[in-house]
Amino acid sequence: MDFQSIQRATGAFQEPLTAEEIVAVCRRAFGPGTRVVSVVELGNGMYNTTYRINLDEGRPVVLRVAPEPGRQFLSERELMRNEYASLPYLTSIAPLMPRVMAVDFTHEVIGRDWMIQSLLDGVPAPEGLPHHPRSSWPDFFRQIGAIARQVHAIRGPHFGRIAGPGHDTWSQALITALDQIAAALDSVGLDAADLRRVAGAAAERHAVLDEVTQPRMLAGDLWTVNIMLADATPAPTISGVLDLDRTWWGDPAADWTIRMALAKPGTERDAFWDAYGSLEDSPSARFRSRIYHARHIGEVRLECHRLGNVDGVRRSYEDLRTVLTDLH
Repeated sequence: MDFQSIQRATGAFQEPLTAEEIVAVCRRAFGPGTRVVSVVELGNGMYNTTYRINLDEGRPVVLRVAPEPGRQFLSERELMRNEYASLPYLTSIAPLMPRVMAVDFTHEVIGRDWMIQSLLDGVPAPEGLPHHPRSSWPDFFRQIGAIARQVHAIRGPHFGRIAGPGHDTWSQALITALDQIAAALDSVGLDAADLRRVAGAAAERHAVLDEVTQPRMLAGDLWTVNIMLADATPAPTISGVLDLDRTWWGDPAADWTIRMALAKPGTERDAFWDAYGSLEDSPSARFRSRIYHARHIGEVRLECHRLGNVDGVRRSYEDLRTVLTDLH
């Protein structure tokens, strides 16, 4: 078997499997006679460990392996299980998503959650987009807007993570999320006092948050890094979306996709709104958007720490200081 893994520093968050473990997973999924021809570790993701696997017959498949339970932060607990729980709600974009071929949460084979999916055709958008003329980029972001609109139209039974626990109100779900991120920052020795101030402001003005009464699907991480483009097309054409493991039920304006669409006004990203539509603009909506922005900053701080990005962690404190100023 040809086995190509990524060399990572000792103590890196993403932990590789051995060749023997990958064979055991494949035989659990496809039968004891399964022969693994080649394995290539993919480096695009920053949370799960991911492999492209060629078996002795059929198309290649993708194996995604979650971190060991003890390495997962409370705010990111069992993301793969959350993604799996989301699938029955995502039929409106099912043609764009990989098909789940096997999933195992028993920990009987390797002690970690894992999922095998079909390999999507195309190339990752960050690689494919630069090969298209810049004049065609607005349509790419317009397509993201259309997909986000489809996802945000999906109604849910509660607020909070798709897999639960659920909350009766949006303020409860959002404050819980802020508290969990703060606890995760505490666990790695980072100061979370600013994020707790945000949670306090959210609690104080919970009635404004609870003007959101209908839970809608939030994709959680829908942006260029998790999008595939079709090969050999004259203009960028989205052919797939990946890694919808951070889905939850809430206010669509709180989605990471919305934050990214707003991040660089005056660029091609503005075309996103042509397909998505406009956001509510009111004092209440502006207050909510500041709370949402603060939550995103907290999540980015945690991810920067996980990746060893010291400058990113430092900038997060500056960014959140600005948000807190606007909240008061």
